[in-house]
Amino acid sequence: MKIFTYILSAIAIALLIFNVTKLDFDSLFEGESVVALITIFASLCALALLQILRISKAIEKKSRK
Repeated sequence: MKIFTYILSAIAIALLIFNVTKLDFDSLFEGESVVALITIFASLCALALLQILRISKAIEKKSRK
């Protein structure tokens, strides 16, 4: 499970970096930049959820002991 979350985190970070390169800072809310902003937000949400999953698994592991 740990490796799986790290792989998904790496994919989310790669998507985040890729979409930052797609942003047009002169017109953020037009065309391809809107899609990039939405995908950046989704990547950040995925990273937050994966972090919550990692923390909950660590708590579960400690509570079993």
